[in-house]
Amino acid sequence: MEPIRTVTRSGGRLPLLYGLFASILWLGTGALLLSLLLRYSGLKETALPTLALLVHGISALAGGFTTGRRAGQKGWYSGLLLGVVYALIVLVIGFLAADAPLSLESLYLLAAAAGAGTIGGMFGVGTRR
Repeated sequence: MEPIRTVTRSGGRLPLLYGLFASILWLGTGALLLSLLLRYSGLKETALPTLALLVHGISALAGGFTTGRRAGQKGWYSGLLLGVVYALIVLVIGFLAADAPLSLESLYLLAAAAGAGTIGGMFGVGTRR
């Protein structure tokens, strides 16, 4: 009788999907926080584009962290992929829902999300046991 071989899982299931879900949760939390700050503090609407870019960066960082942790290897690649997919989803939703054209701010969003996702992915792989 032969012993049962153990199968090792290198990456888990669908790390990008888990990362996108984490990003969406962080985006919702950040949008809620920004709207509350805008309503109940002296925050001016002129500061919103910068703060929205910051919220997108934090969301991509958290999603990249989740993706890298679930993937277990190549965190920079997983995080970069998450950041690019996240930014493309946000840009497509903005285009379809609000008819927002592609502009220089779109490129800033893509760069911020890709960079933050890459850093988050590297940290996510580093914290895996």
